[in-house]
Amino acid sequence: MHILSGSISFLSSLSPSSQSNLLSCTSSTTSSSTATSFTFPKCPHKLTAKTPWEWHHNGNNTSSSRICVNGNSSTQIDQNPDGGLLHQRPTLLEPQPQLRDHDDVIRQARRSSDWKAAKEHKENGVIHNGRIEGFNTGGLLVRFYSIVGFLPFPQLSPVHSSKEPQKPIQEIAKGLHGSIISVKVILVDEDKRKLIFSEKEASWSKYSEQVKVGDIFEARVGSIEDYGAFVHLRFPDGLYHLTGLVHISEVSWDLVQDVRDILKDGDQVRVKVISVDREKSRITLSIKQLEEDPLLETLDKVIPQDGVADLDSSSDSESGSIEPLPGLETILEELKQEEGIYEARISRQGFEKRVVSQDLQLWLSNAPPVNQRFTLLARAGRQVQEIQLTTSLDQDGIKRALQRVLERVP
Repeated sequence: MHILSGSISFLSSLSPSSQSNLLSCTSSTTSSSTATSFTFPKCPHKLTAKTPWEWHHNGNNTSSSRICVNGNSSTQIDQNPDGGLLHQRPTLLEPQPQLRDHDDVIRQARRSSDWKAAKEHKENGVIHNGRIEGFNTGGLLVRFYSIVGFLPFPQLSPVHSSKEPQKPIQEIAKGLHGSIISVKVILVDEDKRKLIFSEKEASWSKYSEQVKVGDIFEARVGSIEDYGAFVHLRFPDGLYHLTGLVHISEVSWDLVQDVRDILKDGDQVRVKVISVDREKSRITLSIKQLEEDPLLETLDKVIPQDGVADLDSSSDSESGSIEPLPGLETILEELKQEEGIYEARISRQGFEKRVVSQDLQLWLSNAPPVNQRFTLLARAGRQVQEIQLTTSLDQDGIKRALQRVLERVP
């Protein structure tokens, strides 16, 4: 009887027309102790509910039906031989397509806005502080709002490698994962999904104003190329923030064939700033300009006082007896062909205690000219010869003349 009353209660919740349709369904009673059961062959009405339910009814030796009541669909009836007595079970709602589309539109709008922001960062030189999301064999992955950009290892500031110079770059990258890094955007291509960063450019904006021509820095050799050495400059905070180039011609006063013969990675050196190109973010450095220019030496200074006894102080009349160093005679003849040079002859010679170079070297003495006479010094091995040069040229003019002559002489 409970089942019957439950069913009648269910019917009473329907409209009169709905009740009449349902009450036309057949019923069967086997005995007074047997419960009355109902079957629902059809249910044309739409029912609504806040929560989706499945209603089951089953009688002895009869088929059963299932009424699906769903707030977003029509009532459905199907056969369920295993159905239970007035059993209810919730069903899951599928996400509505229009909601998914709306979220996609929002995400796409945000990404488009972030690409626009990246272009503005590049155009205005804005520094971005981004989180390092990961790394690969070529560089770091850096977060730019909803976009992930790429920071190539060569664009890293020298501050990282200088802290642990013996550590491989992959290990350095691993240690940077999750940290915040200051970068500048140097390439934006939304169509190709390319966003490239540079930490070097960000460091340049922060520290380049502290670098001026004539400044002297302690530095560390970072890498060596055929044309020179890249060295990292150490700032007052003890860190290496910027990198400059020491050209091969600024490594030493001696002729340098290979920079690697003089410098190697990790060497600590002192350098002088000789130029700063702020538009191209370049610093040019010199090592040799912190040493005394040998072109301004004199024979007496080249040969120490305790070596004066080795000095051949031949007089002008006896200078013809001094045999010129190999190759020097040809150079002197060529010098006489230069405009403004009237005479070039060897006046005296001496011998050093050590061999500086086996090659012939020429430089200009800093001794003041007397009666338009300048002093040149020639060196090869231990032997040094002094040359008197009569000329109307000044020191710079003599240096240029020497350069032209050396270019002509094989």
